[in-house]
Parts: sequence; structure tokens; C-alpha cells
Amino acid sequence: MGNQQSKGVSSFRVPDKALVERLRKIRQRDGSATSSEKMKEKTVVEKVKEEAVVEKTKEESVAAAQEVVVQRDAEALPLDVVAAVPAEFLEDPRNRLALSALSSANPKTVLTSQASKISTQHLFNTKIPCEGSPITNQRSSGRCWLFAATNVFRVALMKKYNVDSFELSQNYLYYYDKLEKANWFLEQIIQTAGEDLDSRLVQRLLEDLISDGGQWDMVYNLVEKYGLVPQALCPDSWSAKNSAVMRTVLKTKLREFALTLRKVATGSGSPGSGAEAGSSGTGATSDDDGSAMTAAEAEAEAEAEAEAEAEAVSEEDQLESRRAEISALKTKMMKEIQHLITLLLGPTPDPTKEFQWTYMDKDNKVHELSITPRDFAKSIFSSSFHMMGSSPLSSSLSSLSMSLSSSSIADMVSLVNDPRNAYMTPLTVDRLGNVVGGRNTTYLNVDMETMKAACVKMIKAGCPIFFGCDVGKFSDRTSGVMDLGVYDYEAGLRTDLLRGLTKEERLRAGESMMTHAMVLTAVHLDERTGRPVRWRVQNSWGTESGEKGWFVMSDAWMDEWVYQAVVDQKLLSKELRDVLGREPVVLPLWDPMGALA
Repeated sequence: MGNQQSKGVSSFRVPDKALVERLRKIRQRDGSATSSEKMKEKTVVEKVKEEAVVEKTKEESVAAAQEVVVQRDAEALPLDVVAAVPAEFLEDPRNRLALSALSSANPKTVLTSQASKISTQHLFNTKIPCEGSPITNQRSSGRCWLFAATNVFRVALMKKYNVDSFELSQNYLYYYDKLEKANWFLEQIIQTAGEDLDSRLVQRLLEDLISDGGQWDMVYNLVEKYGLVPQALCPDSWSAKNSAVMRTVLKTKLREFALTLRKVATGSGSPGSGAEAGSSGTGATSDDDGSAMTAAEAEAEAEAEAEAEAEAVSEEDQLESRRAEISALKTKMMKEIQHLITLLLGPTPDPTKEFQWTYMDKDNKVHELSITPRDFAKSIFSSSFHMMGSSPLSSSLSSLSMSLSSSSIADMVSLVNDPRNAYMTPLTVDRLGNVVGGRNTTYLNVDMETMKAACVKMIKAGCPIFFGCDVGKFSDRTSGVMDLGVYDYEAGLRTDLLRGLTKEERLRAGESMMTHAMVLTAVHLDERTGRPVRWRVQNSWGTESGEKGWFVMSDAWMDEWVYQAVVDQKLLSKELRDVLGREPVVLPLWDPMGALA
């Protein structure tokens, strides 16, 4: 799943030619350079040499690996060795005991550590004032990112409308996400029509074309274009709760449409796509001796020029006609896709027309609201929150109190922790999105200490946090405990499943990626050091999972398996905010950072 392509062994070279040229110019200056400038030049020279050594080491490693592979023959498993292993292994009574337990029950149940559950308590000293309720349930669908995002948005709306519990419609956003992703996919297919159908890019597009998953910037695109509605006005349909059948139907039709569009775009399936007309005539010219053309020759030259011009216009007309044909065909296809989505998810409120919402507030007063979905989204606003908790750190938090509004949501930034890439660097993923013309999926790569510090600031300021993680690793769904010691694999399986790979290596080897989005609402800070100990997690798996729907995540688990946290950029340092304006590093579509929560 990594983005590293194999390269042949090249000769030794200095990796940055521009840097070398810069050094050459520096040396050509007069001798009036200050000691500071000379020191800076020396530092640059050392950096160039260091990068060159690293590059050479990589090339030598590749060469050595290739030599080993060439000289080594593949080995089959010896039958006598295979037959001897079980008997030898089961001579140990501990292994026989493990066999008895693990072969008759769920291994995770057998290996669950009670000590881990006891030490990872659902107690927190720093908590946001309004966590939002009820606990939501995405059922058998991959809509966690929509649930996590709407659970963040609803906190401000609950405070604004003075209600005890409230849900925004996930089905409303899901409907338009499916529609927009279908359009996005067809546009990518058109743009890549010149690529080989078997290329890695086109195959990746065809493989993961209309996933249930998504990212924070995708939610922003949907809300910006279509707005929000209360869940009561657009509840989940059966296919929203159980999305597999709908996904299969949509993928089948879209793949059919993709091949049709590729044929039309390349001319192989378009009317009048035969051999292109051409002319090899060069027209009349002056004689070699420079004598003037006759009237007949001049007339012939004019006719040739007119024909060439007409041919050029004809070619442009053909291209324009093909572009129009593609657009008309795609429009027809999208209409059929929307018919299917409407049948399976049900019709939604019109984004441009007012809906009527009747609700009861905390004082048992009934209210009615008439507003469009887009205006409802823009109305997200709450006065400043104030953090709740017993931590003595509370007295220093008044300056962090902040409001949650549509404008602050627009300013939120996705911090990610990707050890493969340089920190303090913006990242984006090629061709990853949902709304054509919308915001690109962009991240700011930071170390875990920076990410956690920003999350603590958000919670102290009273705001919930959308975050993405690899939820299936060392996480117990029943108890809601996410801790590195929750399963004792070493005791039961006699092997270590944690320390064999680093976080970076897991990403490179395809062992880990973002798989789930949830919300952080509280943190327990060490009274002496102020450092995080554990985090409170609002999940979207219903009240049957965890502690009535709530999970607890140890800080050590966060280090290993959390990849993303969305925070208000106002809480970041100026140094980090300045980085946001840089051109992002573009990762390929198949990169792990392109995984959708």
C-alpha cells in the first residue's frame, strides 16, 4: 500500500542541483561575507554532503538486495520439518493450555487483560461542557466520518436552541455524498482516459470508486454546498443503515459508465471516429530563383491555405463536439445514478427551499423554525464555551474559551501524524475528493506531541474534536477500552504483535491506516506534569458498545494508532499557521493517507 516505487540503481549523484548552484554563486561573491554568512554556507554544504551520503546508501542497499535475490533460489517447506513442529511445540504444557483455551473461544476474549480494563478508567478531570447526546449508531455502514462531524456540529446547535438531545441528519449528507462521489469518479475517469486501463491509477479509481468513508474536508464540501437538516426531517433509510447492497448496485453501474466514457473520450466509441483527414500539400511557393508567382499559382496557394484553415477548424469542431458528447452522456448517466440513490436512500429536503422544524427545548416549550438547509448550516453558533473539570489547571484556561460557529468550523485544520513524511509539511492526496470544485483533502503533518497539545487546548476551550484512527488495533469493543495492553498476545500466542514494527513501518507495510472517525470530548491530565493520561471518546456504534457508547483511550494507544485530529487553527502556533500557506506534498491516490475513515 506504500507509495514507494522501485527504482533501478543509479550512479552516485548530489540530490539537489539547485542547492549546488547556489553554493557556486556564494563562492563567487567578494570576500566581504560575514562570519554568520560563512557559517550558513558551511551548514548548507554539510547538508548537501549529508543528503548525498543518504542517497548513496539507499542506492547501495537496493543493489545489495537485488544481488541477494538474484543469487538465491526459492525454497519449499520441507515436509519433515512441517510435520515435526506441532509435536515439539505441544511438549510445553503452557502451549497445551493455550491450545485448549484458544481453540474453543474467541481468542480476543481469552486474551483480554483485566488489569488493562481496571487501569483504564472512564474518569477525566478536563471535559467539555456539552458533549452532545444521544449516542449515535451508524449501523452496518461506513459513515463514521459523517457521524463524527455532525456530532461536532450539533454541540453548538444544542446550546443555541437550548435542547437536551439532538441529531443532525446523517442520511441527508450521505445522499449527497454518494451523488457527488459518483460525479467525481466519472470526472476522474474522463481525465484519465489517456491512461492505460490497467495502470495503477485507473485500477485504483475503479477499485475504490464510491466508498462509504470520507474525510473532514469532504464533510466541509457537503455542508458548504447542501447545508444541514435535523435528523427528524430526514431519518435513515434501510440502505443507509445497511449500505452493502446499495454500494454494489452503484459500483456496478459506475464501472459500466466508466468504460463507456473512456471509449467516447478516446474516440474509439464515438461517431465519426475513423482515420483523421489530412493533407500533405504545401501550397504554391515562389520559384527557387525568386521570380513572382503567376496568377494561377497565387490562386492555388490561396485555395490551399483556405483548405488548411478549414481543416483546422474542422478538427477543433470535432473536439468540441466530442467534449459536448461526453458532457451530455455524463449528465444522462448521473441522472440514472441519482434515480438509484433516491430509490435506496429516499428523497431529501431541497437544499434551496425552507424546511419546517418543530422542536421542544429544555423548558418544555415548543418552537417552530423555517429555514433552508444551507442557512441552517450557516447559523451554527454558540457563545463561548467554558471547560468543565476538577483539574487545578482550570484556573489558567479562561483565555482559551472560544465559540463554535460556521466560521470557526471553516478555519479548522486536519493535523495528521505520518512519520514517513517530514513534519511541519502540508500533505494532500492526488484525486481524493467528493465535490468537483470543492476544497481539496489537505493535512498538516505534525509530530504526536504537537497533535496532542492541540487536542488538549481544544478540550480546554470547550470544543469537541473530530479524529481518525486505526480502531481495530488493541481495542475492545465490548468494554470500550483502547489500550496497548488490552490483549495479552505474548501470554497466549507466545508472540509480540506490537513492538515488531514502528508506526512508520506499519504505514509502509500496509499494516495500519485510518479506519474510523470518532470524537474526543475529555482528557485526564496528570496533576503533577499536566500531560495526558487517557482520553474520552464518543463513538457511533450505539449504546451496546463500550460504556453506553463511550470509549476510553490510553495516551499510549493514541501515540501508536491515532493519525488525525481536526482543530481550530487559532489554537496553533504562528509557526504552524505559517506552514499552512505552503504548497502541499502530493501523495498518490493509493497512499495510506488516502484511506477514508
